[in-house]
Formats: sequence, C-alpha cells, structure tokens
Amino acid sequence: MEIDLRVLELLSSKICHDLISPVSAINNGVELIEDIGGSVVAEAMQLIGNSSGLAARRLKMFRIAYGRAGSEDNIPLKDVRQIIEGYFQDSKISFHLPEQAVSELLLARQGSLKCLINLAILAEEVLPYGGAISCSNGGDARCVMRVAGRGAQLSAGQTAALTGELPIVDLTPRTIQPYMAGRYIAHFALSLSWQEKPEEVDLHLAV
Repeated sequence: MEIDLRVLELLSSKICHDLISPVSAINNGVELIEDIGGSVVAEAMQLIGNSSGLAARRLKMFRIAYGRAGSEDNIPLKDVRQIIEGYFQDSKISFHLPEQAVSELLLARQGSLKCLINLAILAEEVLPYGGAISCSNGGDARCVMRVAGRGAQLSAGQTAALTGELPIVDLTPRTIQPYMAGRYIAHFALSLSWQEKPEEVDLHLAV
C-alpha cells in the first residue's frame, strides 16, 4: 500500500494532536512539583499518572492502527477489545465488543482486526458529543459497528475519503482517518458499507 507524503504529514499531525494533551499534562504535573513542592505532590502525581496512562493507551491503539502490527498476523480478539476499551477509557464514549461479534471467517482474514481498530478511531470522530459504539455479528462474515450519539453522522468529505474518491490534495485533519480506514480495508480486500439513521451510523465490515 503506497502512501502519499501529504497523507503521512496529516497522519503524523493527527497522532501528535491526540498525544499533545496528555503529554502536556504530564509536564504540568512535573512543573507543579518543582515550583510548589510538598503541598501539591499527591495532586500532581495523580495528574501525571492519569495523563501517562492516557498517552500509553493511545500509543498502543495507534501502533496497531497505523504500524506493522496486525498487518501480517491478526491480533487476538481479546487483545483488540482491551486496546480499544483502553483507548476510550475515561472518555464520553462507551465501547462494547462481544466475543461473537466477529465471525470466524472475518477473524481469519488478514488485517481484519486492524481495520476494526481504524473504524473505532473513525467512530470517535463521528461522535462529537460522545455516545456508544457497539459491535455485533451481522451474518455473512460481517461485523456491524453501530455508532450512536447526539450529532452522529458521516460528513460528505468523510464518506468521499472512505471510498477513496476524495483527492489526496483535498484531505484535511477531519478526513485523514476515514481515508486511512478506507485504504486499509481496500488493501486487505475487505469491504465496507454503511447505513445512516438519525444520530446513528452503522458500519458494516465484511469479507
């Protein structure tokens, strides 16, 4: 799968944007200890602990989503569940992935769970006010990711990026994730379709 330089730049910007907040909070906690000392150590250590945990969970998710991990051998479903649940921990989004939600045929397809992780990151962008992401077995080697919450919808730019119809020069920080999800799905010879209802988007990943 060839990636354009602009795509790499936008993807790097997205990763840095998502990590800058927890990393900055860690730095703020260290500065609190240095500047004020003993009276705020407990508060600062809690801030450092929470922020470092968030950064680590996001890095673990990005490693699978964009790195080599998951591209050659599928990661166990239970590990994928833990990684995605950790990513959404302490957020306004709940995530549910039952054991039976991904069929054996889909599980056996190379890169399928990597694509599922990319769709979960896309789902986060579809939920500007938080909500719920739940996966179910749609039959016919299909996993359905239901994304529900206030304002949940795919924009015209996001759908064009998913299908690869949006020119690379027109990609933005808002469309880079659907573009990457769509390219991974195509690369692993999977298919994606979706249905939109009021404040709900159902993403169908299939063999």
